[in-house]
Amino acid sequence: MKLSNSFFIALVLSVFSMQAREEVTIIPQPTSVAYGEGSFQLKGKISIISAENLGNEASYLAKVLQTGFGQSPRIKRKGKGIGLFLEESLLSELGKEGYILSVGKKGITIKAATNTGVFYGIQSLRQMLPPDFGYAAPVEGVTLPILEISDTPRFPWRAFMLDESRHFKGSETVKKMLDQMALLKMNTFHWHLTDDQGWRIEIKKYPKLTEIGSKRKNTQVSRKSEERTKGPHEGFYTQEEIKEIIAYAKARHITVVPEIEMPGHAMAAIAAYHWLGTLGTTTEVPAVFGKMDDSFNIGDEKVVRFLKDVLDEVMALFPGSVVHIGGDEVNYTPWETHQDIVSFMKEKNLGSPADLQIYFTNEISNYIDNAGKRMMGWNEIMGDDIHGEREQETVQTEKLAKSAIVHFWKGDLQLINRAVQEGYDVVNSNHWDTYLDYTYQRLPLSKSYAFDPIPKGLDQKYHARILGSGTQMWSEWIPTVESMEKQIFPRLAAYAEVGWTQTHNKDFDRFQRALDDLKITWAKSGISFH
Repeated sequence: MKLSNSFFIALVLSVFSMQAREEVTIIPQPTSVAYGEGSFQLKGKISIISAENLGNEASYLAKVLQTGFGQSPRIKRKGKGIGLFLEESLLSELGKEGYILSVGKKGITIKAATNTGVFYGIQSLRQMLPPDFGYAAPVEGVTLPILEISDTPRFPWRAFMLDESRHFKGSETVKKMLDQMALLKMNTFHWHLTDDQGWRIEIKKYPKLTEIGSKRKNTQVSRKSEERTKGPHEGFYTQEEIKEIIAYAKARHITVVPEIEMPGHAMAAIAAYHWLGTLGTTTEVPAVFGKMDDSFNIGDEKVVRFLKDVLDEVMALFPGSVVHIGGDEVNYTPWETHQDIVSFMKEKNLGSPADLQIYFTNEISNYIDNAGKRMMGWNEIMGDDIHGEREQETVQTEKLAKSAIVHFWKGDLQLINRAVQEGYDVVNSNHWDTYLDYTYQRLPLSKSYAFDPIPKGLDQKYHARILGSGTQMWSEWIPTVESMEKQIFPRLAAYAEVGWTQTHNKDFDRFQRALDDLKITWAKSGISFH
């Protein structure tokens, strides 16, 4: 017999309400959970005890409790209740993101070395509450087991990427995703804002980027299909809207990393300003997807200046330390015959288009470095094809600047070994294991959960070079929010555990049991899931 979602939710909630669970279910699984005897009754009238420098975290917790209890707890400097405490001495034990959450018979305490750690302790407390807490009628109290959780993340980079170039989703959808990232202790929102099929960020110096580049006449409906949608697709973010989203993310301890594609995936920009391209035939934003023909003419100093101007506005807008420049899937063919580029390569003694791309990438990397930030790009920025080979093995006149972060997405895993051995930091987003646009047949939940960002056999001395992982929501064939959410959830929870939980603490059966509560929360909050 097939059970409906509503029946499943009601069944789990009825069991949940009978008694405090012997085992708390938290995703990602904490480093350690030690249980004591007895329980604590958390009630709506409880106070939050917090220092002034934890005001953001105290207010966040107060709103969470208010939604479930129907009354807002008082925030006080002294007293008993839920205590939020900063203790710098815990830095060596817990790092910048770790925390200790204690539930005793007289109250709850969350201690950490930083505000971020306290915030993550609050997220664990949230998941200890009933899964419909805040989405059903207010309750008088919640029974919690006596316990102490000590928790630190495995990796410092735990990212979710949203591609809005192909299909624009809008601020409310982004905020909803940021809320879910916060609940799962993911700390990096990788925002793919430009590509061939749409430019989604306002650049004040070049208004046509959004006046023209944010709109396409129609859209290819499926891979290799001649069929198109009947209407246009468009949308972009003003800089004020972006500031609002950045502030929303910051309050949830999430850093926003913008991706501005260069030198390929450039046709929306070229459609807006034709002189940026190499072919001279790009006059409108493409409606089809895939590896496109035109790229930026980086042999022209004026084009490079344009890209630096764009980066100036982007770097002024985004306070995070990393700017992603893409750098993948550059079509070299037009470069090989374009007079500006041929002359530039000869002048700079560059033997291949791959060397030209590294030369350009280094110029951009140095520009970003001089602005006090750090460049990141997909693994082609190293000058290799996906098999780990140079375009011309005899020509290696350029090396990628060591400050760059290599974002691995495709190819021989030896590319990662080579990168870390040469001194580069790497984020591992191997597409076979992390691409959310893939079907559940191709990338089932179990495979998502099993992914390890550290390649098998990598020497221990290089492990620290693996910053972590990202999971990517490419949106070519995902036009609606509902279809997007079903691709993301529940796999996002698996990637949260990939990034946070120590390998020896991972257990897929335990994870699936914990998912039952999250599915109730998602359903109650209006999130679709597979």
